Amino acid sequence: MEIHVLAPEVIDQIAAGEVVERPAHLVKELVENSIDAGADEIEVQVEQGGRWVKVRDNGRGISRASLPLSLARHATSKISNSSDLWGLSSYGFRGEALASIAAVSRLTLITKMKDQKGHQLISEFGKARDVEEVGADFGTTVIIEDLFSNVPARLKFLKSDSAEITQIKNVLKAMALAYPNINLKVRSNNKLIYFWAKTESLKERAEQILEKNPLYFGDAEVEGVRAQVCISAPNETTGNSRQIWLFAQKRWVQDRSLQAAIMDGYRNLLMHGEFPYAVAWVNCDPEEIDVNIHPTKSQVKFLKANNAFRAVNRAVREVLEKAPWVKETIGTTPTYRPENELRLEKSTNSESLRFQDEAFQKTNYSKKDFAFTKNENMSVMETLKTYSPISKRQYKDDNELDRYLETEKTYNEEKVILTENVAETTSGTKLWSRLDILGQADLTYIVAQNEKALLLVDQHAAHERVAFETLMSAWKGGKLDIQNYLVPLVVDLENEKVEALISQKDDIEKLGVHIEQMGPESIAVNAAPTLLKEKALVQALHLLADEMMDRGGSFALEKVIGDICATLACHSVVRAGQALSKDQMRALLEQMDEFPLSSFCPHGRPVYVEYPFSKVEKDFGRIV
Repeated sequence: MEIHVLAPEVIDQIAAGEVVERPAHLVKELVENSIDAGADEIEVQVEQGGRWVKVRDNGRGISRASLPLSLARHATSKISNSSDLWGLSSYGFRGEALASIAAVSRLTLITKMKDQKGHQLISEFGKARDVEEVGADFGTTVIIEDLFSNVPARLKFLKSDSAEITQIKNVLKAMALAYPNINLKVRSNNKLIYFWAKTESLKERAEQILEKNPLYFGDAEVEGVRAQVCISAPNETTGNSRQIWLFAQKRWVQDRSLQAAIMDGYRNLLMHGEFPYAVAWVNCDPEEIDVNIHPTKSQVKFLKANNAFRAVNRAVREVLEKAPWVKETIGTTPTYRPENELRLEKSTNSESLRFQDEAFQKTNYSKKDFAFTKNENMSVMETLKTYSPISKRQYKDDNELDRYLETEKTYNEEKVILTENVAETTSGTKLWSRLDILGQADLTYIVAQNEKALLLVDQHAAHERVAFETLMSAWKGGKLDIQNYLVPLVVDLENEKVEALISQKDDIEKLGVHIEQMGPESIAVNAAPTLLKEKALVQALHLLADEMMDRGGSFALEKVIGDICATLACHSVVRAGQALSKDQMRALLEQMDEFPLSSFCPHGRPVYVEYPFSKVEKDFGRIV
């Protein structure tokens, strides 16, 4: 077999296949060039599913002398030597985009620098003509025609025109999200389909592109890695992850770790299969990130990947813990009155509620397969010291349920919970306990009102969130009863899992689980919380080891504990079909005020829905 050097045109087509796999990649490369040229006005026109593309900008332009080099492979103005690769501030740096595009298309490049004449360069499938002088506006215009027409194998793999246009739209949305200071126009089929005017902030840009208002902004930094996020409330979700946008050094990237950081931030707030609307911008020292690991630059590698995960996760959690959507929706005028005051005096200064305006539907949700010990006759003070679950059994009378509610209220008053996160309005007024309770519907929903709307509160979901947060705080605060085993429980695990658990032994013991290594593939458990049966404990250790190997200690601990507490809370609170007195309902709403995330149960189901009186009046024909 003879070895020979490939012809230049074959080399160019191979390289083009790496850089320009489909029209969306072509558009991305051209717009990135415009941004690198300092443009803040960019117009993109696409026809024929992206086989015809025009990109015009008001950037610095290209000098006449550099025009021929613009189509030469590995010719660039972005870097000069290898050390520049570790301090990149530009999109481009390889000097191969225009050369790759020119190899598989008819390319026309028109450019004009300030105080110079305009020039034009035409290339047909990699063969460039001489540079010509032409009249032109300041900036650069690139026109691509007949894309892939000389590469039939590539052409036949293109999808439908509409599918390719959709991909191009996504690329342009990403560019707009990365650069809010740019005006970006998009035309297709001779129609203006997008005009994204520059915005003053990332939040405004995210709301503009995602068409969701409001989104909530967060900002966190971990050891030099800064994460800024714009996220939706937990009740504003979609059925896939396509509305999660990730950026590293202003590059749109696909990164499982960063996406996991966002989803972990919503832990115990979303139902299975739900995803938020979210944008995350991650930035760090250019020397601590490698953007040169993928031909399309869609993947990056952080020198300290765990810090990037933690920064994004922290930014998301800090936003969600404030629960700003609750403060925006519940008015500031107290509506609760003693039962003998039948009418509510309305206030002109109150805000209107803006909850979901739709019928409430029960939803089945998945539960982790944990098993727990439960002694129906044992008080919570004996098991959790401070937490008293309502079991599935029916209470003998209201006095018994009252005693439960009073016990849990006492726990909250002892401030084992994180009181700094109490959900309050700006005036300090509690939110839930302000509502005027009207009664109970279907022995399942607390019916309440304020001056603007009628509310239905799912008593099981509401109490489930209270119980979950209480359990989490008790577990973290060392308030759970621990049982010491006379004979250690030996758990067999893979060697990697044993090493992962032992490496976090001190943190695990803070949670009441005392472990020792027995051998390369086993550990001994000497003590554990009394709530956990042996089967649940073994399963929890397996899950904990898996999470630790994937993400690291603290996040793995909190996730597994959250799963356990969510399941325990679900099985130990007031149920649907259980009658409650008004005092009992009032006590539950007061407990909800102690937790900022009380608007969703730990499995992501909504705790309440709202029916504005304006809608009721419209349904009755009182208003049009």
